[in-house]
Amino acid sequence: MGVTDSVKKTAKTPRSSPPGTAAAALHEARGAHHRRLLRQAQRLTPLRTAVVHPVDALSLCGAIEASRAKLIVPVLVGPEAKIRAAARAASIELTAYACVWTEHSHAAAAAAAALAAERKVEALMKGSLHTDEFMGAIVSEARLRTARRMSHVFVIDAPAYPRPLLVSDAAINIYPTVEEKVDIVQNALELAHVLAIRTPRVAILSAVETVSPRIKSTLDAAVLCKMADRGQITGAILDGPLAFDNAVSPEAARAKGIRSPVAGRADILIVPDLEAGNMLAKQLEYLAGAQIAGIVLGARVPVILTSRADNTLARLSSCAIAVLLARRR
Repeated sequence: MGVTDSVKKTAKTPRSSPPGTAAAALHEARGAHHRRLLRQAQRLTPLRTAVVHPVDALSLCGAIEASRAKLIVPVLVGPEAKIRAAARAASIELTAYACVWTEHSHAAAAAAAALAAERKVEALMKGSLHTDEFMGAIVSEARLRTARRMSHVFVIDAPAYPRPLLVSDAAINIYPTVEEKVDIVQNALELAHVLAIRTPRVAILSAVETVSPRIKSTLDAAVLCKMADRGQITGAILDGPLAFDNAVSPEAARAKGIRSPVAGRADILIVPDLEAGNMLAKQLEYLAGAQIAGIVLGARVPVILTSRADNTLARLSSCAIAVLLARRR
């Protein structure tokens, strides 16, 4: 089965729906935005990418699939015996790929970060190791840091939503301060512009749509929106606080009398904290049939942060976003 067939297979729902039904329309729409990003990235030069600790068949296959799709040129970094065992389990011949052997996962993360700092690779990709260990090595490498705080963006392709939906931060910053949220917003805006969203509509989420001194996220939203009014955040239209339904549903916004250029048609959702964002993204994926991809911004190279549970399209889409980000900066 080729890469294209594999993507089509993983994008399908478990059961097909009768033609002409609403369910059938959602079935056809699932993953359409991500497949478009994939086609755009495949017209560009693949990224030489350090794949960190790909010691199980799933993470190794994800890197090889991205290579076959002409998105990355993988450099496999990790313990030789474990990577070779994963390759045997997946029937992959390693002779076609560059390898950097290290003693363990911590050394693999440090070695990959050094390769990126020395510009020997153009991107970093997480394999089978914990996110804290992977990101810790990147943050510790001073040559990879920028003036901005690193943050993660989920690019979500939900069948019932007419446009890609960016959610941040759901993977790196646990309880960000309002100052840190400024960087989170700016990182998300950079990606939105790369994805050809010229003037992104940014919803600062909370549980309610009114400012309440008892709910910190509403105060953060008010500050961020006023900063945008004063030109301290540029390149987008911000509004908040907005509850999730008001941010994505025009009907919900109208029912509550909310008049806003963002309400009901947000491109970017800035969540209160990692817990809220992670649950939101996973609920959209597992209950609403959304395809998700993820990228870390704020470093000098794109950082592809995939999950062990990601399917083929999610892994390829994350790599495609990294290619678009690197080539269009």
